[in-house]
Amino acid sequence: MAESLLRNPPDRSSTQSLEKSATAKYSVSPDTLRKAIGQLKKDIAADRIIRDVGECTNKSSTAWSPAPEETDCPSFIVYPISTLEVSKIAKVCHELGIPMLPYSGGTSLEGSLAMTTKGGCCIDFKLMDRVIGVNKKDMDVVVQPGVDYMELNQTLAEQNLFFPPDPGPGAKIGGMIAQGCSGTNAYRYGPMKEWVLGLTVVLADGTIIKTRHRPRKSSAGYDLTQLIVGSEGTLGIVTEASLKLTSKPQNVRVAVVAFPSIPNAVDSAIKVVQEDLPVAALELLDDFTMKAVNEAGYCEKQYAETATLFLKFSGYSDRMVQEIIGKVMDIAKANNCSSFEISKTEREASDLWQARKTALWSVLALRRKPEDKFLSSDAAVPISRLGDLIEATQADIKESGVLGSCIGHVGDGNFHAGILYDPQDEKIARTIIQNVQRRAVKMKGTVSGEHGIGLENRDALTEELGQQSIDTMRKVKAALDPKNLLNPDKIFHQKWVAKDSWIPFSSSASSKGYQDQDIVQDIKSTLGWS
Repeated sequence: MAESLLRNPPDRSSTQSLEKSATAKYSVSPDTLRKAIGQLKKDIAADRIIRDVGECTNKSSTAWSPAPEETDCPSFIVYPISTLEVSKIAKVCHELGIPMLPYSGGTSLEGSLAMTTKGGCCIDFKLMDRVIGVNKKDMDVVVQPGVDYMELNQTLAEQNLFFPPDPGPGAKIGGMIAQGCSGTNAYRYGPMKEWVLGLTVVLADGTIIKTRHRPRKSSAGYDLTQLIVGSEGTLGIVTEASLKLTSKPQNVRVAVVAFPSIPNAVDSAIKVVQEDLPVAALELLDDFTMKAVNEAGYCEKQYAETATLFLKFSGYSDRMVQEIIGKVMDIAKANNCSSFEISKTEREASDLWQARKTALWSVLALRRKPEDKFLSSDAAVPISRLGDLIEATQADIKESGVLGSCIGHVGDGNFHAGILYDPQDEKIARTIIQNVQRRAVKMKGTVSGEHGIGLENRDALTEELGQQSIDTMRKVKAALDPKNLLNPDKIFHQKWVAKDSWIPFSSSASSKGYQDQDIVQDIKSTLGWS
């Protein structure tokens, strides 16, 4: 009886299956869109409501995260400047049944930006990019969602403060919260969720809520902050965030350590973790990725094209840092490292670390043809199994004939396989990624350590957690967004129908190009490249 109820829960159960979910009904017809834009223009300047074909298509598809179809894009874009304007947008869309896509940096992976509803409203936070206040005594900062985290740290450095989460260059705070990101600093400082104190959030119907104020701890009711973090814009739209800070790292040094094989590198990393050495970051790049770094030209230095660890050190004194470096060097030598290069200055440290921070762009630069696509994995496993997972993946890549990289946040067991492939080989590429995910689950890991689920990982998430867990998430979604308007179809499958879809592009319009170049140029500017 109990087993039967689990398989077929009653309508009023604690979970909600796809079969028993109501079908969301969207209206993205020309008449509905004209009505929505007309209402929005009463409160929002007309030049901040855009229906340009190129801008619409490029909000939902990038070279690193292409939309399934060119039609999977918004019908129009709104650039709000305040929480009240976001609330107005949500109220209009909620009333008319128009899907909404929150957008900040556009660096997300896993198909998180695609609008499979074939139309809707993209809420772009480009103009909500203010640092509202730095509270140095409290070690926190209040920001809007369009703030670039790298630019934020440049501002904070003037007061000897630091915001640790560091995903790919170009990421903005809103997307970092939505995806529950991590980055290379997570080994020492933890993921994004540990640095968010409180949020201002606009719900699907335009209601504005505050999840928490700025205390370092609170047991006041449900933790709505952590409910929103990592929800991928499906439960609410973040318009303001209070973030924890720490002191700016001192005496920063970077080591680049080459090894003859992946097992040698991973064994060294495991030993560093087991001995609890206070390393700031612990990263692994395989031989293909190091080749990409050399050929892409983002770094002046040439590296050995073999399995390589990138380690970052910092501490209150240079003597302390040197002591830690010495212990890591002993571990690396015991695992037959072929070279151990250490920076002497913070400038050298930054130059060496650039190879790691630009790894994704370096891999993308190795596409054989402009039309080649990119697919990635984001699995995380107990670190003792990371070497097994990477070696199995490398074998799959070699056997398949496609190009592929393996990059690991080895300190916390997170690993990215990046596959470059001809569109004709999509089945091969997807099989490699699916193998990574299934192996990770068998190793008691997860299919996503930091990128989120989006469209790409929905089925894999069900394999990892089971259908009942997914149906519980669906119940939460239905409670906060009963019309299913916020970033539909992400995290888990949903039922919907769109009336009279309006497709804002011609058959010659490209879903790639403008945005890719725009984002990469912004990233280059942020990093100080020409």
